[in-house]
Amino acid sequence: MTTQLESPSPARPGSLGEHLRRNKSVFGFDLAASLVVFLVALPLCVGIAVASGVPAELGIVTGIVGGIVVGCMPGSTMQVSGPAAGLTVLVASTIAQHGLAMLGVVVLGAGLLQIVMGLTGVGTWFRAISPSVIQGLLAGIGLVLILGQIYPIGGLDQPSSTGAKFARLPELFHAVFTTPAGRAGVTIAVATLLVMALWARLPNRLRIVPAPLVGVAFAAVLTYVLGLPLETIRVGSLLETLNVPSPADFGAVTSFAVLGSILTFALIASAESLFSAAAVDRMHDGPKTRYNAELVAQGTGNAVCGVLGALPMTAVIVRSTANVHAGARTKLSRVLHGCWLLLFVMLLPGLLSYIPLATLAALLVHAGWKLLGVRQVAALFREQRSEAFILVLTAGTILATDLLIGVLTGIVAAVIKTAWEVSGLSVEVEHEDDHARVRLHGNATFLRLPQLQDRLEQLPRTRSAHVDMTLLRHLDRACHQAIEHWAEQRRKDSCDVELAKPGTS
Repeated sequence: MTTQLESPSPARPGSLGEHLRRNKSVFGFDLAASLVVFLVALPLCVGIAVASGVPAELGIVTGIVGGIVVGCMPGSTMQVSGPAAGLTVLVASTIAQHGLAMLGVVVLGAGLLQIVMGLTGVGTWFRAISPSVIQGLLAGIGLVLILGQIYPIGGLDQPSSTGAKFARLPELFHAVFTTPAGRAGVTIAVATLLVMALWARLPNRLRIVPAPLVGVAFAAVLTYVLGLPLETIRVGSLLETLNVPSPADFGAVTSFAVLGSILTFALIASAESLFSAAAVDRMHDGPKTRYNAELVAQGTGNAVCGVLGALPMTAVIVRSTANVHAGARTKLSRVLHGCWLLLFVMLLPGLLSYIPLATLAALLVHAGWKLLGVRQVAALFREQRSEAFILVLTAGTILATDLLIGVLTGIVAAVIKTAWEVSGLSVEVEHEDDHARVRLHGNATFLRLPQLQDRLEQLPRTRSAHVDMTLLRHLDRACHQAIEHWAEQRRKDSCDVELAKPGTS
């Protein structure tokens, strides 16, 4: 008897063999992308922490949590989370108001609120916010970021309020031209930005290392070689830097100021993350973001950051874009980027002490300029003046007050603008001899009440009048009462008034 050996059959679609082969084929892409994202994230994590007024290590902790914790959760596949430049102003303001010890409580509360919002389906509603408000939000953050970070470049401490930042500009200019630290800081900042700009113009095959890291490395070497009198990053132990909230800190949660900070963090972080998701989804052909699941993931990450006393996180468009362009295929790339951050801060923390603060400030000024979106703003002014007004109003209010008031102001302005446009009302008037006819088209809402009343009151006195409302798409109570009141007054003057209401023929 002979035995016939069967050749191994090809793996069926969806089988374990195919799954392993597919994972092996994409692992190389994800590994390479994770290294690129790590190199982009490292200087930004440190710079955002320093600009926020917290130890540099807390920014890296947030990057680690954003990579490992949020990276493993469902929601989005390609976008990468970490500390965001847009929250530096909010963090600095919170620390100034409540102290560093309360930062963890606020971030934890914001994370829990994000989880509740995601579970109740609020995440989808963030897609309904006017793009002009979002552009205004980003532009306002960019303005505040630039205005604040020019002070560390000049060797001065950043003022706490917007008014003080403007008031101290003469002092800054004086320091830049007369003090060694000011001159050295400007030199290093300009050198950093020039290197980044030149690096970005190189062919893609040569730009293996991201431009921000090249700029930071060049500035660090230049500062060390020339012995420039610049303050550098102070690095300590990661575990010793953790700012875990104590039970006594949670007693202040009932304060309206703290609750307001929690709400502000949750709304701004959620908006930035979900708007980033919408942008990143347009960059790749993979699975699209599930908004509510992503909001839960972001909330979980912020809750963990709150427990550790670290910075709040959002999905960051810069890192996410680098992840997509580097060829990432799965979530593994963003998880690995968090692992590289953890290994770096454990094994090579001393390298951070060579980076001058002026260089990190230059990075954030560059990030603020990109947030401004000057070209997009100019295009909006050319195409839609009303939308541009909402953008400027939002950005200006953020600069003058704070993020939450600025965003709410922009949303209210956008709602009013939309209501005004939607409530278009046409009032056609005809009169001959002793008869007048009024035809109403469109939407008769309280916003158009002055227009409607003016046209009705201008009608000449006649023996009869007919008001045709059958073509109205909407008639609210205010306009309805105004028409009824006008008809009643005319009837007292012996005028026969006939009202044809919507829904009648």
